[in-house]
Amino acid sequence: MCGICKYNVFRVVDHKSFSKELLAWYSVHRRDLPWRKNGSAYQVWLSEIILQQTRIAQGLPYYRRFIAAYPTVHHLAKATTQDVLLLWEGLGYYTRARNLHKCAQHVVNELGGVFPKSYHALKKLPGIGPYTAAAIASIVWGEAVAAVDGNVYRVLARVFGIEDDVGLPTTQRKVRVLSQSLMDYQMAGDYNQALMEFGALHCTPKKPMCSTCIFQDVCVANRLGKQAQLPVKKCRVKIKHRYFHYIVVACEGKVYLNKRKEKDIWKGLYDFYLVEREKVYGFEDLKDGLLAKMKRSGALVRRFDEVYKHQLTHQRIYVTFFYVEVAKGFLKEIEAVGLVSFSREQIKKIPKPVIITKFIEKNDLHKR
Repeated sequence: MCGICKYNVFRVVDHKSFSKELLAWYSVHRRDLPWRKNGSAYQVWLSEIILQQTRIAQGLPYYRRFIAAYPTVHHLAKATTQDVLLLWEGLGYYTRARNLHKCAQHVVNELGGVFPKSYHALKKLPGIGPYTAAAIASIVWGEAVAAVDGNVYRVLARVFGIEDDVGLPTTQRKVRVLSQSLMDYQMAGDYNQALMEFGALHCTPKKPMCSTCIFQDVCVANRLGKQAQLPVKKCRVKIKHRYFHYIVVACEGKVYLNKRKEKDIWKGLYDFYLVEREKVYGFEDLKDGLLAKMKRSGALVRRFDEVYKHQLTHQRIYVTFFYVEVAKGFLKEIEAVGLVSFSREQIKKIPKPVIITKFIEKNDLHKR
């Protein structure tokens, strides 16, 4: 049975009072964020794409860098994908960056540089799903449509005692309908931002500030001590462990990298020659056609002792680096596997996974 039905909190939580209290809280506690100052569609859209699965503290510097480099959607549309990926470097989920660029080009080339002014039209754009479309439509144009993200799920599940798994589409729809029913239609944008802000600052995943909460008297989770149990998330994705062995191939002052094209993580970014295995290996134990030829050629090999760890949402990657200096006569073998030469300065200007950048900076590879 749904928590809403079980505790009948609709008798306790008056919908108009909920939005009124929430908006009053927001007027005092709202953060001073740059995209909230003029509410342009481009700035709100850019902020929402950057902040998907990203905290504001991490995403804000990226937002400022993008606005400085691309002040309008026309500037962003004219950029190269490589430049966009380079500016995005370190933010993760690089599909967002590629869709950001595609969307900008679509808006400029197909829509005359003007973003659609409705929720349903926005959903048709590359990289814009129901949440992002609702956020833009409500914040920019005041369309009364609920924007539901992780913060909203958490707040409403706790206040209304929703005990269904929020990973299920039926529960997600239930929460959207509930949020829509709570909304002040005259202040739809502020309502959506207030609800998300309340989840981010007050009703946090861990240690929510219940003693000073505006809903403490009516919150089911607070009354029953279920803050840690709500929202319910039963669908847990198993973490995949991967072991990367990067071969940093160098010759006469140049370093050779590969542009990732597979349907895998980091598509479109540059990394070193990669050998993936089921565990961490030493160079001599790695078996690979190119490496076998390197070993026979007598190339100088240096292993870096540190095993780097990189955490993605559903993957944990363990990375080992080997620096291999090859002779000029070996370059045909290198180029045959698709590796491309870059000077130390050129490496700085190409988009790379953050783990590659960290390795380069830590080991002064630019100066080697």
